[in-house]
Amino acid sequence: MTNIDKHKNGDIPLVTYVSGPVVKASRGHILSMNEMVEVGTQRLVGEVIGLEGDTATIQVYEDTTGLRPGTEIIGQGMPLFAELGPGLIGHIFDGIQRPLTELQEKWGDFIQRGKVGSALSREKIWRFTPRLGQGEIVRSGQILGVVQETEAIEHKILIPPEVTGTIKKVAGPGNYTLEETIAVIETTGGRDIEIRLYHRWPVRVPRPYGKRQMPSEPLLTGQRVIDTFFPLAKGGTAAIPGGFGTGKTVTQHQLSKWADADVIVYIGCGERGNEMTGVLTDFPQLLDPRTQRPLIERTVLIANTSDMPVAAREASIYTGITIAEYFRDQGYDVALMADSTSRWAEALREISGRLEEMPAEEGFPAYLASRLAAFYERAGQVVTLSDLKGSVSLIGAVSPPGGDFSEPVTMHTKRFVQCFWALDKELASARYFPAINYLQSYSAYVKAVAPWWFEKTDPEWEKLRDEAVQILQEDAKLQNIVKLLGEEALPDDQRRILEGARLIKNDFLQQSAFDPVDTYCMPVKQFYLLKVIIHFIRRLKDVVDRRIPLFRAMELPVVEQIHRAKTSIEGEDTAPFQHILQDIDSQIDQLLARSQEARDVV
Repeated sequence: MTNIDKHKNGDIPLVTYVSGPVVKASRGHILSMNEMVEVGTQRLVGEVIGLEGDTATIQVYEDTTGLRPGTEIIGQGMPLFAELGPGLIGHIFDGIQRPLTELQEKWGDFIQRGKVGSALSREKIWRFTPRLGQGEIVRSGQILGVVQETEAIEHKILIPPEVTGTIKKVAGPGNYTLEETIAVIETTGGRDIEIRLYHRWPVRVPRPYGKRQMPSEPLLTGQRVIDTFFPLAKGGTAAIPGGFGTGKTVTQHQLSKWADADVIVYIGCGERGNEMTGVLTDFPQLLDPRTQRPLIERTVLIANTSDMPVAAREASIYTGITIAEYFRDQGYDVALMADSTSRWAEALREISGRLEEMPAEEGFPAYLASRLAAFYERAGQVVTLSDLKGSVSLIGAVSPPGGDFSEPVTMHTKRFVQCFWALDKELASARYFPAINYLQSYSAYVKAVAPWWFEKTDPEWEKLRDEAVQILQEDAKLQNIVKLLGEEALPDDQRRILEGARLIKNDFLQQSAFDPVDTYCMPVKQFYLLKVIIHFIRRLKDVVDRRIPLFRAMELPVVEQIHRAKTSIEGEDTAPFQHILQDIDSQIDQLLARSQEARDVV
């Protein structure tokens, strides 16, 4: 007997307690853990999060105002799930995958309680082309056929996980809706399973894969401070912590536009509505640099803004990561942006408080660390069940109150991610973008991606990067002396470090998101731009060793060429950089020669 049958027979759970999004119900013995339910006549969507005796605890994903004891609850017999199939790309959903565009068309700009819609359109027709034939033995995750969802994405129709057997019937090439059966698989137990263009998957359960691989290829973003100094590998994890106004959302928008990923999943989790509006208005107008098509054609948006129900905010990141894993299983590289995990943690705290659980540090639940670990663990580069190579890279923004990186969400996140891009309030106030603090940030993927840079650019890449980082660290130490005595009090060998660090910070790390040339920097250009700067700093040592005033070298015409290189040199043409390298040697050699001639005259 199903839960709905029990409802008809009068054996139904009833609301006994309401506290915000948390509801308790009697007769909980007919419900299951994590089961979806509908509450009241308005059919508010909820999920069972606790069972104790005959009492079920439910978190409701909609506003519970007006809900009262005695209200009926109907179990759906399935956990909270995501619908996975053609129609995901280019659409915007809320935290429990309700289609916001469809809801707006039917009921206006504000989501009304109890109003639901199919995540994927049941009316739209898709052109399906089979890849397998009748009589073939299939396994979980195998590609049954394809649908060209957009010009950029060929949607692979997968055999659902845990389904194996023999194809009893398969549809031929043609047009089909999501609800039409495209294949029938007879399992080893003799049961027939109908396959459609979509299937459902519980969002809190990681999707299976064949084998996990070590990340080795960088997720190129075109941002020099990230790609060269603190690289993220495909299938890796990264955090972007920063106080209010430091540019977390802008940085994630920039990564969404330029990241070297096939599919972008952007989760607006508890952020302001105008930030998601910016994504919705910008992405359809932006051209994908690889396909020259609108960027929205490879993007999935999930919006659960700060004015939407807090419980759905908790579910939103699970919906997003499940969609990301689904495209990973098709052999795509996926980049997931979660903005921000702090708002998700605040939702956990609120629900935990209403459950009357014992609070841990700063009121967060004791299981905050394990929930964060489980989320970031779902990233990775894998061999899929269909023997394809796919990856999910997780980039989570963290919003510590007052920019305090010692607060629990930031500290726990730091334990589970391999990249830490710390945003700096002072840099952001100085209109420095990206405002990533090069002293507090780090990446554990430098050694892993070094062979890729060795092959694609130059064997000297890692050496140049390490030398640049060392110069910036020495500069940070000298700045304490400069604040006390002034720069003029330093000898020229130390001022050389200051001038070199200034070149690295202003002409390499700083980038303009509005400059059409500088907004994206290709790997080859990144390497040669850094090579030019480091070579000039090395030659400054020759100037200092000859006791030539440092300002004479900084007045050379080649310095202006270095300043302009990042905005004046386009593409992967290395010839202009070779000319600058030659000019550096030529002009500094001339300066040394003139100095020697002056000494000879004396």
